[in-house]
This record gives sequence, C-alpha cells and structure tokens, in this order.
Amino acid sequence: MGILEKIAEIEKEISRTQKNKATEYHLGLLKAKLAKYRAQLLEPSKSAGPKGEGFDVMKSGDARVALIGFPSVGKSTFLSLMTSTASEAASYEFTTLTCIPGVIEYKGANIQLLDLPGIIEGAAQGKGRGRQVIAVARTSDVVIMMLDATKGDVQRTLLEKELESVGIRLNRTKPNIYFKPKKGGGLSYNSTVPLTHCSEKLVQLILHEYKIFNAEVLFREDSTPDEFIDVIVGNRVYMPCLYVYNKVDQISIEEVDRLARRPHSVVISCGMKLNLDYLLETLWEYLALICIYTKKRGERPDFNDAIIMRRGASVEHVVMDLTRAVCWSFRERVPSTALREWA
Repeated sequence: MGILEKIAEIEKEISRTQKNKATEYHLGLLKAKLAKYRAQLLEPSKSAGPKGEGFDVMKSGDARVALIGFPSVGKSTFLSLMTSTASEAASYEFTTLTCIPGVIEYKGANIQLLDLPGIIEGAAQGKGRGRQVIAVARTSDVVIMMLDATKGDVQRTLLEKELESVGIRLNRTKPNIYFKPKKGGGLSYNSTVPLTHCSEKLVQLILHEYKIFNAEVLFREDSTPDEFIDVIVGNRVYMPCLYVYNKVDQISIEEVDRLARRPHSVVISCGMKLNLDYLLETLWEYLALICIYTKKRGERPDFNDAIIMRRGASVEHVVMDLTRAVCWSFRERVPSTALREWA
C-alpha cells in the first residue's frame, strides 16, 4: 500500500469515527500518523528526473506576496493591473504555466508579487504543479488567495484544505507549547493553564508514534492535539492570508455584502477595476510594513525617500539597513582594484 492509499485510509477512518471522550486517544493517534505520512509525501524524490524549467524566483524588494488560486480566477489580470508586468490572460484555463514576478510600488516600498500557476484539487499530492506552487507560497510573507465570487465558498474550502495538508497555517499563530526532546528521563509533562483537549496519556501516545520517549513538554495555552503535532513536526509555516473575491460585478449586492463581511476578506473586480485601492491598503496592513523618514541636522525631514522596515523593528535594525546601503553604494563607486589597495 502506497503513501497516498494510507493517507486516504486514515482520512476515512477519522471521518467515520465519532468524537467523544472514549475515542479522543484513537483520533489523536490517527492524526499523528496522518501528519507523518503527509510529511513523507512532501519529501523530494531521490530518483533523478529530467531537468525542467526553473520555477522559483529570487526574493527581492521589501516583501513577497504570493497569488494562489484555481485556474481562471483572475490572477494574471490582477498582476497586470497592480504592476508593470504583463502576464498573459485569456478565457481558458492554465494560461500561466510558470511563476511570473511583478513589483508593486506603494508608499515607497517595492512589494514583490508572484503570479503562480493555478492549482487543482489534490495539488498537495503532486497533481499538476501543485508542489512547486505550494513550495513558493511557503517562502512568502503574505498569501493572497484569489477566489471566484461566482463560485461561493467552494474554492476557499478546497484551497484551505490543500494548504493545511502541507503545513501552511493561514491567519494563525504558533502554539505556545514548549517542547524539547531529551536523551533520558522519560516524559516531563506540565501545563500552566487548564487543558480541555489534551491529556498526559494522549501526549504520550502521540510522542510514541514519532518514536520519542524522552521529552519535556509544557503547555502555556489550551491547545488541540493537531497543534501539538505541529509543534513536534516543527516545519509548519504560519502566515497571514488575504481572501480576495474577484468578479463581484457578476453577483448580487447581497452576496457581495456577505463576502465582504467575512474575516480577512476583500471583494474586487479586476474587469471593472473596483476596490483595488482598498485592497492595497489592506495588503499593507497585513505585511506590517512601516515607513521611516530620516533628516539631517538642522534640515527638514526628507519625505521622498523612506526606509521600509517591519513593524516592531528597533533603531538597531534601521542602522543596519542604512549601513548595508552605504556599503553597496561605496562598492559601486569605488573600483575593485582600489578597494584591494585600500584594504
């Protein structure tokens, strides 16, 4: 039995098992096995295949945003509208076959926008170019999930399931659980809050599934078994996601109002260029970027050239950024021979 068959069998077992006090240990064990098989599925193949066209692009600018969605939802049209890059757009599916980068210039920041090929159901198992698309999405700062407003919530549910299965956690924070494997001493289990989802026995069963018999575990919040498994695996990516519903000019105003009120959602129309300004403002907030302006002593601040930093950055980060810029400027102006003589 292959890995895909094992995953399907475990998912069926979880779906037909009732959730109650008597089955929580069984469900926790199944979820641990499921996470382990999914991790094996994502491992790169050892057999050398034919070389193909490169998919990933070099990260540049102040932030990176990935466009993810099913085919023909308007990703290429959105890229062409927001950047100076022309991405091929047509009425048929799979117009974009590789990663096309563009740059959004907003408030002095250069935001790299990646138009990724449309993914299909089962992308996490390697269908289409799903694995490459998801691998690029993991390196992004924010994911824009482009959805067709005429399809309701079907696309959103399917895409969330695909990203969840490969370890991408959207609009969630890392669980506040301290976990450290040890060489001996057995399991040290403690919690600072009352736990309603996990118990010492369940934690021990999950750890045994991963062949871990000696560890220190401290729960600082009431976490679920799935969140504890994420901490054990350790390769989960937690990133903000913006759900963008395109083609709202083709649905009723009541449906537009319902979609716009959903959490982390923005409604737009690329065809009629509606609400794109609000989308940019929301994207800026999700990227948590700030503009820092400098001034010379005795002069007014220069509001034309901003230093783009992350929210929460310290003065030390700003100085390091300035020092790096001065070094690059110095290297460009001074020949390499002069640099060697000066050194």
